[in-house]
Amino acid sequence: MSRVAKPYEIVERALELSRADGCVVIADEQSSANLRWAGNALTTNGVTRGRTLTVVATVDGAEGTASGVVSRSAVTVDELEPLVRAAEAAARAAGPAEDAQPLVSGGEASPDFADAPAETSSAVFADFAPALGEAFGRARAGGRELYGFANHELTSTYLGTSTGLRLRHDQPSGTLELNAKSPDRTRSAWAGRSTRDFKDVDPTALDAELARRLGWAERRIELPAGRYETLLPPTAVADLLIYQLWSSAGRDAAEGRTVFSKPGGGTRVGETLSPLGLTLRSDPNEPGLESAPFVIAHSSGDDSSVFDNGLPLAPTDWMREGRLERLATTRHSAGLTRLPVAPVIGNLVLDGGGELSLEEMVASTGRGLLLTCLWYIREVDPATLLLTGLTRDGVYLVEDGEVVGEVNNFRFNESPVDLLSRATEAGRTEKTLPREWGDWFTRAAMPPLRVPDFNMSSVSRGV
Repeated sequence: MSRVAKPYEIVERALELSRADGCVVIADEQSSANLRWAGNALTTNGVTRGRTLTVVATVDGAEGTASGVVSRSAVTVDELEPLVRAAEAAARAAGPAEDAQPLVSGGEASPDFADAPAETSSAVFADFAPALGEAFGRARAGGRELYGFANHELTSTYLGTSTGLRLRHDQPSGTLELNAKSPDRTRSAWAGRSTRDFKDVDPTALDAELARRLGWAERRIELPAGRYETLLPPTAVADLLIYQLWSSAGRDAAEGRTVFSKPGGGTRVGETLSPLGLTLRSDPNEPGLESAPFVIAHSSGDDSSVFDNGLPLAPTDWMREGRLERLATTRHSAGLTRLPVAPVIGNLVLDGGGELSLEEMVASTGRGLLLTCLWYIREVDPATLLLTGLTRDGVYLVEDGEVVGEVNNFRFNESPVDLLSRATEAGRTEKTLPREWGDWFTRAAMPPLRVPDFNMSSVSRGV
C-alpha cells in the first residue's frame, strides 16, 4: 500500500489490524478555502487540507462491553497499528460502557466508498469574489467600511465497521459574515449567511442591507431595561433553538434534570409548547440543508453513542404543530426511557406557516424593538432552560411601522421554551446563519418571531 493511502484503504487496513471484539473506524478528510477582508480590501486567503482518523474498539467481558476511542490527525499507514492498539488498550482499561449496544450492521455499502474524497478550493469563490469587489466599491463610495470573512469547508467522512458497514458522506459547509462600520467606528451592522456553495449569496445585496442599518443608527435613542415587544430575526431564533435542541436529551429529561422533565416523573412529550402551531424538525434530506443520513459519532455523550455509528437517520419532528413530539435519544437511552430512538441530525428547521418577511412584520409593528443578532449566550438554569446573553451590532426602535433609530444594547434573560409559548407571530421561514453557534452548527432555517414581552434584563454598554 502507498504511504499516501486513500481514505477507504486507511479504514480497511485499520479494520484488518483490529484484534478487538468490535471495531468502528471513521476517516474524516477535510479541506477548506477562505477569504478575509478589512477596510474594503482583501487581506488574506488560503486553502487547507487535513485528515482525522477515529478508531472505536469494543471488548466484551463478563460484566459487559467496554469501548475505547482514540482520534488522531494526519495519520499515515505506519501509524495505523499504534492507533488501533491504543484504542484497544483504552477499551480494556475501561469499565463496561453504559451505552453498549450491538454495532450497527446490514445495508448496502455507499457506491462511492472507494472514491477519492471531495475537495473544495478557491474556485468556490469564482462568482462570489468579483461581487465582493463590487460591494467594496459601493461601500467605499457610500462612506462605510466592510469587514468579514467567507469560509467553505468540505468534509468527506468514511465509516467502516467490523460488522460490515461501509458508508460515506460528503458535507459542504459555507459561511459568510459581513460587518459594516462607519468611518468613525461608532456605528456597526452585521449580516451572515449559510451556504453550500456560495452560489446563493450576494454580497452587494448584503452591503445594501447593512447600509440601511447604518443609516438607522445615525439617530441614537437610549432606552432602559424592561420587557419590550421584540422582533427576533431568523439568526437569533436559530441561536436560541439550536441551544434548545442541544438541551433536549431524552434521558436527562426522564431523570428530572431539564426543562423537558415532567413534574412528578417522566417527560413532557405530548405537551403543547406553542399556541402558534410551530413545527421544529430535522431532515437529513432537507433541500439546501442536506446533512449526513446516518449517525457519525466520534464520542459518546448525553445524546450520542459510538455504538450507534452508521444508524440510518430519518426525518424527525421534535415539535409538531406546537406539541412536543420527540426528545433526542440513542438506542441505549431510548431503551431506558421508553422513548423512540431519535438521534440528533445535522440541521434544524422551524416551520411556522407564516408568509410575512421580517420587513413586513416591522411594517405592522406599533412600537417595539428589532434585533440584529445575539451573542455570548450562556445557560443560567437548566430546569427552565433560562439563557442569558447580549444583543449585538444593532438594536433598533420601531414606531408606527418605521425604524426610527438605534437604541443601546441589552443583556437578555429568556428561555427558548418559554419564548415559544409566548410568541404571537411567526414570519416566513428562511435559511439563516446563527451568529453565536455558527462555528458548530450552520444548517438552519427559521422564521422571524414576534415576542410581546422579551426580557431585556439590563442595559449593556458593550458592542
